[in-house]
Amino acid sequence: MLINKLGEFGLIERFRRQIKTDSTVVKGSGDDCAVIKFDKNNYLLFTCDMLVEGVDFLPREKPYLIGRKAIAVSASDIAACAGKPLYCLVSLSLPKKTSIDFADKLFKGMRELCRKYKINLVGGDLSRAGRLTIDVSMLGQVKKKNLVLRSGAKYGDIIFSTGKLGGSIRGKHLRFTPRLKEAKFLTENFKINAMIDISDGLAQDLAHILEASKAGAALYEELIPLSPAARNFAEALYMGEDFELLFTLAPGDARKIPLKKLSGFTPIGQIMGEKYGLKLVDKKGQERAIPARGFRHF
Repeated sequence: MLINKLGEFGLIERFRRQIKTDSTVVKGSGDDCAVIKFDKNNYLLFTCDMLVEGVDFLPREKPYLIGRKAIAVSASDIAACAGKPLYCLVSLSLPKKTSIDFADKLFKGMRELCRKYKINLVGGDLSRAGRLTIDVSMLGQVKKKNLVLRSGAKYGDIIFSTGKLGGSIRGKHLRFTPRLKEAKFLTENFKINAMIDISDGLAQDLAHILEASKAGAALYEELIPLSPAARNFAEALYMGEDFELLFTLAPGDARKIPLKKLSGFTPIGQIMGEKYGLKLVDKKGQERAIPARGFRHF
């Protein structure tokens, strides 16, 4: 069997079944970050992301924006667990004919985003390859009381997203803002039950929350905020690369969310029982099951 028959998540699960961790690991594979014991009040958050030319960006993209994205993607993972990014390592594989100007601009994008969020870039590795590949490993910290994982969604929770969704391939995927401020605001003021960042598409990433929480969900088409760049509603559901936060909280807290705060918080659905599955309620009030699909590498 080839891996494209097994699929990205099938391969991840195949590997996950073979991983054994010790008691210092609070959460390993299966969430936006690994969670590691640290001290009395805090956990460490550990994540990594790989960007590959032709998959995550095109050769014609500006190197500054590619470098910026490489750091922002991992910072978004830290935000999804309600933490603060602190340190990162960057490994680069570059074609040997890469210009110094390109490399300088690439690194400038990384460096400036690290400076903005006070992330220490503490080293990395270089290698030669046929196309540009960037791998970032990032370490963050979260207060134990604020940690949010995918697995805490509860029946009746209201589902929210930040920002607007869809059409990200037309520019946003290189220029997005990691929702660190939003995550900090939410966890300091509300009890957030589950959270993920929307990297692979609203439907697919919500399905990760549902699988981890053993729940179902109803999404309401008329409530989902479309980006001006989205050409149709399907792009909001399935395109991905939005890097907005998707989170759930109890109805009582949901009524207190200031909808226009920061990037904007929009209620888009409700957590249901596991047997309900994942359904979309259209503008006519009709329910239909929708696939938990989005971007997959294979």
